[in-house]
Amino acid sequence: MDLTKIKNPKFLKKLSNEELEYLAQNIRTFLIEQLSVTGGHLGANLGVVELTLALHKEYSSPNDKLIFDVGHQSYIHKILTGRTDQFDTLRKYKGLCGFPKMNESEHDVWETGHSSTSLSAAMGMVAARDLSGQNHSVLPIIGDGALTGGMALEALNHIGHEKKDITVILNDNEMSIAGNVGAIHKALGRMRSAGKYNRVKDELEWLMKKIPAVGGKIAQTAERAKDSMKYFMVPGMLFEEFGFTYFGPVDGHNFQALEENLKYARKTKGPVIVHVITQKGKGYYPAESDKKDKWHGVGPYKIDSGEKIKPVEVAPAWSEVISNTLQKLARTNDRLAVITPAMVLGSKLEKFQNEFPDRLFDVGIAEQHATTMAGGMAASGMKPFLAIYSTFLQRAYDQLVHDVCRQNLNVAFGIDRAGLVGADGETHQGVFDIAFLRHLPNMVVMMPKDENEGQHMVNTCLNYNDGPIALRYPRGNGLGVEMDDALKEIPIGSWEVLKDGKDAVILTFGTSIPMSLEAREILKKQGINVKVVNARFIKPLDEKMLHDLMKSEVPILTVEEAILKGGFGSSILEFAEENDYQIKLKRMGIPDKYIEHGDVGKLLEEIGLTKENIIDNIKTMINKPLSNKKRA
Repeated sequence: MDLTKIKNPKFLKKLSNEELEYLAQNIRTFLIEQLSVTGGHLGANLGVVELTLALHKEYSSPNDKLIFDVGHQSYIHKILTGRTDQFDTLRKYKGLCGFPKMNESEHDVWETGHSSTSLSAAMGMVAARDLSGQNHSVLPIIGDGALTGGMALEALNHIGHEKKDITVILNDNEMSIAGNVGAIHKALGRMRSAGKYNRVKDELEWLMKKIPAVGGKIAQTAERAKDSMKYFMVPGMLFEEFGFTYFGPVDGHNFQALEENLKYARKTKGPVIVHVITQKGKGYYPAESDKKDKWHGVGPYKIDSGEKIKPVEVAPAWSEVISNTLQKLARTNDRLAVITPAMVLGSKLEKFQNEFPDRLFDVGIAEQHATTMAGGMAASGMKPFLAIYSTFLQRAYDQLVHDVCRQNLNVAFGIDRAGLVGADGETHQGVFDIAFLRHLPNMVVMMPKDENEGQHMVNTCLNYNDGPIALRYPRGNGLGVEMDDALKEIPIGSWEVLKDGKDAVILTFGTSIPMSLEAREILKKQGINVKVVNARFIKPLDEKMLHDLMKSEVPILTVEEAILKGGFGSSILEFAEENDYQIKLKRMGIPDKYIEHGDVGKLLEEIGLTKENIIDNIKTMINKPLSNKKRA
C-alpha cells in the first residue's frame, strides 16, 4: 500500500484484521527505512503500530480526541492523518514536527513533548464536552513511564472522583510488568478482557441471594472473600481503587484482542483503563533487543546491522564531560550524590551509576520530587547534584523557590541541554532557565566557555557551601580544548577578559562566545577594537568589572543564547539603572516567542543571533557605517 495516498484514517473501518496486519508491516518498513536517514523516535513508534491502527479504526478522529502523552510515539498517527509525504523533513527546519502539532493537522488536538500531561488535558476536554452537551470520546494514550509522573497520578485521582466517561489507554512496554503477572492473573485478565468478569460476578451474587434464609449472608461472605482475593489476583486493582474499570492486560500487537477490548471499553460508562502490553522496537531486531533504551531516539543508522551512523566527533559530549568529572570527584568526596529524573542515559551517567550505584538516584519522571529530594539530602549534610534538562527543570519551579532557594540549601543543579537543542523543538529548547533562575534569592548561575572550564565549574559547584548553585551546559559536543589534569575552583562572580579592546565591549558566555570572537576578528580588520568578556557568572555579576566598564562609557553589547526578557542582558540594564550609569547598551538573544525545531545554525540565523548582526550592532553603537546588506 502506498502510504502517501492516505489522507485520513476513515478507510481503516473497512479493513479486516489480515489487511490491518499487512498495513502494520508496511508502516514498520517505512519507519525503519525513513528514520535510518532522518533519525527520530524509532523504538516507541515501532511499539505502537497496531495500537494506533486499532484506535483509529474504532474511533473517529478528529471528532474523537486522541491525546498522545509525550508525543514521540505519534508517527503512525501522522501517517494515518495524511502526513507521510512530509517524513523526509522530520524534525528538520520548517519540516514535520517530531511531536503532535496543532498547526499541522486537525487530528493533533493537544501538543506535547513533556510527559504526564495527557490525563489532565483529557479531563479538561471531557469537562468541556459534557458542559457543552457533546458526546465524543476522549482517549489519552499514556506510557507506563509517564504514568509515574506526579501530575498523571493527580489526574487519575480526579478522573476517578468525577466518574466521567473517559478511556485511558495505558501503553505498557516494560515487559517486567507483564512478566510479573502469573497464570491466574492472565486467566482473570482474559475473562475481563472478554467482558465477562463483571457479568459472571453479578450472576453469581444474584443466584446466591436466591438461596432461602442464608442466601444473603452467603453472598456477603462471598463478596468479602472476592474482594480480598482480587487484591492478590486481579492485575488492575490499583486502577479500580482509583475508580476506573480495568480491562487487560491486552496484547498490544493482536488486532482481535485490541478490537474486543476497545469495544467493551467504549460501552462502559465512567472512567476506563485499557492496559495494553506492547514491545518497544517491535519488528526491528536491533531495537527489539535494546535493553537500555538506546533506540528510543536515534540519529541515522544502517538498516541491516543497526549500526549508528555517527558524525566525526573531535570532542567529548558536554554531558559526558560533566558526568566524568562527577565520577572523578565522587572517589574522594563521600558527600556527593547524583539525582536524575529518568535521564541516566540522556545525561550520560551510566558510568557513574556503575561505579557508585548507591549514590545515583534515578527517581523516574518526577522532577518536582527530584528537586525537593535534593533539598532534603542537602539539609542532611550531603552534596546532591541534580542532573536535569533545562526544560524539565521548568516543572520543578515551586520546589526551586520554596524548598531549595528559600532554605538556602546546598544543592547543585547540572542544567543539561541549556540553549537551543534543535530537532526536538519548542518543548525542549532550553532558553528560559536563566530568566526563571536569575531572580531567585540565594541562587548562583554559571555557564562555561568550553569543556575545560566546565570541569572546573563542576568542582566549583561541589565545593560551594553557601546555597544553591546552577551549572548550565549545552547539548552536543565541546570544542575539543585541552583538559587540565588538576581541578580548581573558579571564584564565584568572576568574569574573564578573552580579548581586549577600547572601542566597545561584548559581554557573553557559553555557546555565544565563538561567534562573538569571530565577529571581533572581523571588526579588528576594519579598525574597530572590541573587548570580549566571558561573563561566565550570570548571577552574581562581576560588579567590579561592570563598574570599570560603565565608568569608561564604552558601548556594551550583551549576547546570549537565551530568552531576552528577564535574561542576562536585562541584568546589565538593571545594574546600570541601580548605579545611575547612562550608557549605550544593546542586547542580543532569543526574542519573545517559542523557537521551533530545526538545525541550530538555521534557527540562530532566523532569530538574528549571528556574528553578522553582532558586527552591525557594534558599528551602530559606535556610529560606524554598516554593511551594504544592512543599509539596503
